Amino acid sequence: MAGGEQAIIIFGAAVRPDGSPSPALQRRVEAAARFGAGLRAPLYVPTGGKGRFGPAESAVMAGLLRDLGAASGRILEEPTGTDTLSSVLACAALLRGRGHAGPVFAATSGYHLPRCLMLLRMAGLPARAVPPPEADPFLLRRWYWRLREAPALPYDAALMLAARLRGRA
Repeated sequence: MAGGEQAIIIFGAAVRPDGSPSPALQRRVEAAARFGAGLRAPLYVPTGGKGRFGPAESAVMAGLLRDLGAASGRILEEPTGTDTLSSVLACAALLRGRGHAGPVFAATSGYHLPRCLMLLRMAGLPARAVPPPEADPFLLRRWYWRLREAPALPYDAALMLAARLRGRA
């Protein structure tokens, strides 16, 4: 892998019972693809394991990326992450294992972006943000997810610090 190659990590969201992407997952992939279109041959890293329904989130996102024109050789699935922290740790290990030394961009929903950037940086990756997709049109759902992030950010920060102390990050 070229040292200056740019990677776009796309954080997962729910897959519907029929295996199709949830609206949040669809929006995240579309935002990553739009951003990636302005880069020279980015590496897309969709992350997320199998949830309650359908195939792994990473597999659904990889299919969407291909449908949007991304070359299969530019997509590197990370299907083991079960939450934000485990996805960050898995992606950091995956990229380091490939000798990746270039910039890393995080593609996710706006409410989720601060936690993803914090964790990626704590894992030693020079992370920047992909412009987030348009927010969920339903105000109550937007507030639910924002409020959910309030305790998640410091909780994951503490877990990442513990992982670093144990040499796992």
